[in-house]
Amino acid sequence: MSVTSVDKDYENLTVTLIADFDVPIDQVWELWSDPRKLERWWGPPGYPATVETHDFAPDGQVKYLMTGPEGDTHHGVWRVTAVDPPTSLEFTDAFAETDGTPIADMPVSTIRVRIVDREGGTRMEVCATFESREEMDTWVGTGSVEGLQEAVGQIDALLVQG
Repeated sequence: MSVTSVDKDYENLTVTLIADFDVPIDQVWELWSDPRKLERWWGPPGYPATVETHDFAPDGQVKYLMTGPEGDTHHGVWRVTAVDPPTSLEFTDAFAETDGTPIADMPVSTIRVRIVDREGGTRMEVCATFESREEMDTWVGTGSVEGLQEAVGQIDALLVQG
């Protein structure tokens, strides 16, 4: 499995996932920048993602939904704040209504993605930061940590397929 660590840091209100891949940095970047590749891994197994909007630029928006095994849908929205291909991406991530409006009583996280060369391949670090302990606890309580870990765990197979 590509995920090498997941760290919940309650003092700094962060969840950090690190994954290593045996491919060049550009291939890992495409997993984010290509909406068709993004939707092949963003949802955890059993909850495939459909990317509805993919404006991958500062002030852009990515809207997606994940469809569960019972046909239930779960919407999310990113507000892109920074993009520096092929090494970094920053956005806010929120649970959303069907129109992309963030759900008021659900947590919003700031996600920072860093992609760097490492010996034999590429390392990807995904760090979610929260405004409060309550928001972090709610996000963790939704199963989002496990969902992210399972989603990223699907990338190796996707990279082999091309």
